[in-house]
Amino acid sequence: MTHEGGCLCGDVRYRVNGPLRDILVCHCTECRRWAGRAWAATACRRQDFELLSAEAVAWVSSPQSVSRASRAFCRTCGSALFWEAPGRETISIAPGTLDDPAGLEVVAHIWVEHAPAWEPPPDGLPAYPQGYPDEAPPLGWR
Repeated sequence: MTHEGGCLCGDVRYRVNGPLRDILVCHCTECRRWAGRAWAATACRRQDFELLSAEAVAWVSSPQSVSRASRAFCRTCGSALFWEAPGRETISIAPGTLDDPAGLEVVAHIWVEHAPAWEPPPDGLPAYPQGYPDEAPPLGWR
């Protein structure tokens, strides 16, 4: 299975040669400031990720990240694209940047202790005060 995507202007293109993880919505302060609201993210395994046009990708350190993470955006149009942390086997991807995001599902909300009153997690989905806990159900891959 192959998935492709890119930024708003098309200067950044990427391909995932494998499955994508179900979507987590992060309400942490950094994600909120990055996206202007909670940030939805799917993910892929690092070995399945391929940047097809990397010239316009800018990586920046996420200054308050407990994971020492970096975020990527398009230098041309500013689209928020990726999140990665050292030592993780996955790279997170903004699902809205996929050419065809069909089939992915939001399965949980994380870092809801940081959620502003105007954006509470919806009823019916698990919502965790901090990150996705080890004891939570395994995330699905599609």
